[in-house]
Amino acid sequence: MPAVTDPASGLQFFELSHEWGHGTPSMPGHDDVHLRRSVKHAQHGVMAHRIRMVMHSGTHLNAPIHLIQKGVGVGALALDRCFGNGVILSIPRGQWELVEPADLEAAGQAVQAGDIVVIDTGWHTRYSDSLEYFGDAPGLSKAAADWLVEKQVKLVAVDTPQIDHPLATSLGPHRGGPLMNRLAKKYAAEIGRDPKVDFPDWNPAHKALLEAGIPTIENVGGDVDELAGKRATFQCYPWRWLEGDACVVRFVAMTDPAGTCRIGAGEAA
Repeated sequence: MPAVTDPASGLQFFELSHEWGHGTPSMPGHDDVHLRRSVKHAQHGVMAHRIRMVMHSGTHLNAPIHLIQKGVGVGALALDRCFGNGVILSIPRGQWELVEPADLEAAGQAVQAGDIVVIDTGWHTRYSDSLEYFGDAPGLSKAAADWLVEKQVKLVAVDTPQIDHPLATSLGPHRGGPLMNRLAKKYAAEIGRDPKVDFPDWNPAHKALLEAGIPTIENVGGDVDELAGKRATFQCYPWRWLEGDACVVRFVAMTDPAGTCRIGAGEAA
């Protein structure tokens, strides 16, 4: 879908979210999204939905409290954490590959302090309710997360179902896992190594980011490829749920090709 251009300002808007609703792919171990119409047009002349869901579904933002005790919740994040300039880094990755600091350095765009950083591995094209999307995904190494923390970025977004390699999460043999029973055996058979040796720690990259107060977005999608390797302005506001661990968001990028747009001064007309 092409960018939407505002006729007054010339700003271009790009969708970076997957469609959300009935049938949204859910993380193994999580309940599906349940939607029902409590009132309907044909019967009542009005429509309203009831929703039951895990907030970590579709394109969603994770707050520090998700993995860090006494961390900040989604609704308590500073407003400027969810809006600002940044970059989409194109770092193509395949099955079980890691994003390392050298990949971030070589992506073609300098990461600046205060940036929102979006990492486009190409995995969003596989978004589906499938063993491959969740279990074979690439992820960030702990070193890559530390690199982003050192750069003092303010938000990190990925087009994968989790920040970390899947075998560093509960999908593999960690904590309450494996939530994908065949995953560890598949890795050992195809790679020839013990996943417990290769991935001894649980969610190390995600914990490093959240511990530094950097919120994350998972399952980036939409037109992310259109802006790969470019800078843009982003917004991704969650609900004002002060103790919330995560929230579905509409993630949008904005560009100003003419360079003429200005934010209102907030003064009386």
